[in-house]
Amino acid sequence: QKRFFDMRRRHGKAMAGHRMVTTRLSRFSSPPHINNSPTIMKYTLRTAILVGAAACCASIANVSGFAPPIFVSHCGTSTTTSLRSDVATAAETDADTIRTDPKEAVKLFGRLAEKYIMLDASAGLCCYSACSDCEYREPGGGYRMADQSSARPKWIPCYDKREFESMGKEHTTKWSSEIFVDGPAVTKGEFVERVIGMGFAPPLGGPYMAASAAAIEDESAAATLFDVLAGEKEKLTRHRMGKEMKVLSNGEEGLTWAMFSEALGAK
Repeated sequence: QKRFFDMRRRHGKAMAGHRMVTTRLSRFSSPPHINNSPTIMKYTLRTAILVGAAACCASIANVSGFAPPIFVSHCGTSTTTSLRSDVATAAETDADTIRTDPKEAVKLFGRLAEKYIMLDASAGLCCYSACSDCEYREPGGGYRMADQSSARPKWIPCYDKREFESMGKEHTTKWSSEIFVDGPAVTKGEFVERVIGMGFAPPLGGPYMAASAAAIEDESAAATLFDVLAGEKEKLTRHRMGKEMKVLSNGEEGLTWAMFSEALGAK
């Protein structure tokens, strides 16, 4: 019997506590437009459960000491890595870009360029009478020429020596005869020394440079030209120099100032 009364007493206290919580929560949580008691009780209990659950979660989080989960997006990392890669590539490209002072470049061009160039032996057969079906006419209306001359040095021929037997013409280039004097190949030091020692004439193209002001004191431009022509080779052969200049001239028979300056980054 005593046990029975103890159970009723505990049950009564629990109900009183429940009524107190319900009353307090109903003051703040009950919607004013709902007036029936069952609905109020249901709404109040649901709110109490939600509040209790939230408090319980907060308590557990505080006790356990774990921070809220942090979601790391790999997109940002990928973008950052890509950006760093682009910057590194741009830096490498910038480091590999050739830059030469145009005044130093024209000093070289004025030493290597010539007033005369031989082009196409077959073009010498043209009668230059403006024939409508002429095979020697250019698309723009001009003629393919066997050779050309200029008042000032204009071309660095891509050949070392050329001969047109049918026309009785022969030409040995300046660079071939003055650079490769001891044989078919030169070292970088020999190339630089011999180019600097060549005679200068104000060329057609580039900033004007008088012969009296064309002395080369800085050898870096000549050394750069050797690297452009020789690549990674320790020596530059006569054949390779002509071949590389042919590439730089886009297949033309000679390098003009525009082509030469572009190869050396002289802009």
